[in-house]
Amino acid sequence: MADLVFFSGTMDCGKSTLALQLDHNHAARGRRGIIFSKHDRAGASTISSRLGLRAHAEEVTDGFDFHAHVVQLLSAGGKVDYLICDEANFYTAEQVDQLARVVDELSIDVFTFGITTDFRTRLFPGSQRLIELADRVEVLQVEALCWCGARATHNARTVGGVMVVEGAQVVVGDIAKNEAEVGYEVLCRRHHRRRLTAATARASVLSPDVLPFGETGAAQQQPS
Repeated sequence: MADLVFFSGTMDCGKSTLALQLDHNHAARGRRGIIFSKHDRAGASTISSRLGLRAHAEEVTDGFDFHAHVVQLLSAGGKVDYLICDEANFYTAEQVDQLARVVDELSIDVFTFGITTDFRTRLFPGSQRLIELADRVEVLQVEALCWCGARATHNARTVGGVMVVEGAQVVVGDIAKNEAEVGYEVLCRRHHRRRLTAATARASVLSPDVLPFGETGAAQQQPS
């Protein structure tokens, strides 16, 4: 039986790499699949990994109908054994319903990949619907790390290295390389709640001349 699977995780945890690997493994066994993506960091009609891997993908628009598209291909004599759907968090809830129809009515495996929450810690509509409908939700085991070294659990949007919590839900970007631009950063929950990014953490480091409280108290108790 076919399955609808949602592979989820934060940014920088290898979702697109796994999507490309999964496509390779299935294709190597003679199965035919289609790769889809939306708002990939490398541009339209592309699936790309931060490791440098990339491949052609069908670009998903808001009006795209997965079920109708696959039915049209099958009616024309084509063969489709599976779908790879990257950046599925950007899909509409209706499109996730269409993917479920592809699985249930056409017996085609659908493997989806995406982050669950946006920079405000709110569920993306596509991710929410996938959690509701998927046969399996797999959390990727390759852990992204916060700047402090703890496991990163939240995605943050930054402008000039400073975390922002307002704005449009979808703004295409990447892990910030130039702190003067809009970018993204993965943080642990503690630092996401405190809005403490790598840049702001560096800026708030205490001067080495400031004594810890305990040392100050001890100094005050020294006899004259």
